[in-house]
Amino acid sequence: MVKRILDLETSDIYRMNKEEKLTSIKAGEGRTIISEIICVAPPLLWDVSNVELAAAFGADILLLNMYDVNNPKIEGIPSRNSKEFIGDIKKLTGRMIGVNLEPVDLEENIHDRLTISEGRIATVENVKKLVAQGVDMVLLTGNPKTGVTNNKIIKAIKEIKQFVGDDIIIAAGKMHGSGSIKESGAKIISKEFIGEFIEAGSDIILIPAPGTVPGITVDYVRELVDYVHSYNRLAMTSIGTSQEGADEYTIRNIAIYSKMTGTDIHHIGDCGMSPGMAIPENIMIYSIAIKGKRHTYRKMARSINR
Repeated sequence: MVKRILDLETSDIYRMNKEEKLTSIKAGEGRTIISEIICVAPPLLWDVSNVELAAAFGADILLLNMYDVNNPKIEGIPSRNSKEFIGDIKKLTGRMIGVNLEPVDLEENIHDRLTISEGRIATVENVKKLVAQGVDMVLLTGNPKTGVTNNKIIKAIKEIKQFVGDDIIIAAGKMHGSGSIKESGAKIISKEFIGEFIEAGSDIILIPAPGTVPGITVDYVRELVDYVHSYNRLAMTSIGTSQEGADEYTIRNIAIYSKMTGTDIHHIGDCGMSPGMAIPENIMIYSIAIKGKRHTYRKMARSINR
């Protein structure tokens, strides 16, 4: 019997396969928090890494942004060889680990396009390296100005599913336009794109959280989440618009609105007061809003040695 993610010990995670991890999240009934961390940003607390800080404030899953599979690095954690680095993070935090990779569309006209390293692009070879390093989930998404498009996401899902789909959770979707004017606001996501993501092989569909992107309302997201669930896939609502650095009232509203949509996973972004991670208190506030102090404090207090 698979434990719900609320009750997982660190030792449980090491024994779970992909399907068991997805079942554990589903059994959590919309009470899973995933916190995104920019790997190359300096730690908020100089000698404690941001991944450790996010875990301490109640994150269930840690999502690494700007992680280069060829040069694994997180500021605040001593660098080791690539085969041991993710394992070290798991030992320090006791959490599942996800990594962002970007399906860049070079044909998309992007103003001031940002060029990213080969180790951050969504390729089969890079995902194979993530699997070898011990990563639990890959999220196919885009940072600002990188020119990631939904069509490129679909292509990447198909290729990754074909070669390593049984070995790693595949999540996909955009939190913002990623520089594309055509795919901004409510045009970021639709039932049509969701259907194509799922057909291509995505396990989790990312949808902007209500109130984070213009035109993304509770009713619209609820409709999309229901559509995801009709295919027996998981939905993840996301804050990718720096509102992870907003006031407590805004955080609580986004949390409750997102829960009203029926989402399975709540993502909180990586730019609080500055790029790096959410304001730590906002991770805890969000968590308390969707699962109460009892489960939030259990996650914060449980030893990673269990």
